Amino acid sequence: MSGRFVVKLAETEAEKEAAFRLRYDVFVDEMKGDGPCVDHAARIETDRFDPFAAHMIVTDGAGGPVIAVYRLMTQEMADRAGGYYSAQEFDLTPVLASGRRCLELGRSCLHPKFRGGTAFVALWTGLADYISEHKIELLFGVASFHGTDVDTLSGPLSMLHHRHLAPASLRAKALCDQSLDMNILPEDQIDRRAAMVAMPSLMKAYLRMGGVVGQGAWIDHDFNTTDVLMIMDTREMNARYAERYSAEVG
Repeated sequence: MSGRFVVKLAETEAEKEAAFRLRYDVFVDEMKGDGPCVDHAARIETDRFDPFAAHMIVTDGAGGPVIAVYRLMTQEMADRAGGYYSAQEFDLTPVLASGRRCLELGRSCLHPKFRGGTAFVALWTGLADYISEHKIELLFGVASFHGTDVDTLSGPLSMLHHRHLAPASLRAKALCDQSLDMNILPEDQIDRRAAMVAMPSLMKAYLRMGGVVGQGAWIDHDFNTTDVLMIMDTREMNARYAERYSAEVG
């Protein structure tokens, strides 16, 4: 629990359905996405990975409505699902060959009324607890820009390529069929301020915690998004948290 918000793993079918309904509101209604497993009649957004994953939810008070969700997949869950979701878009070989205990993050969303507030902090606090409990060493997952217009996204994509590219040992690459080279603009032609403004809040949070990106983006036409693979070393993330906490206390 974090203040008024309760963070937990969904345990009942009702809790999972509430998470899927929030995903529908955000990914389908708001972002105009679609997909083969979207149930428009029930207003539920799901895919084939959901039955095998853990679903972290934030509710507005005990028993209140679900206002934030995160889908979590460990290696054991991915084995049962036949692979990771991200593997549909990126060659994860460098990440999985690292020998480190991995956790895939996905389908993160917040209700519009709670964005930019403490609900997001509560969600991350719950994630940090899960990482500690399960001894996770490496986080990865797809993070998305809304839309697929390359001209609109050229600045932020180029900044990610020039300033936040993963080291070669972890540099997963976008699969060729729908990939996009993020090296669109020379670094000296990027409007850095505009590029940061254009990045989704979740992506900026990953970068602040030391996150890096794989090589290339992937165009998801069904969901009307341009996806990058975020990768985070939990040691780096914990160090960043400690640094920020010390600064705030000081």
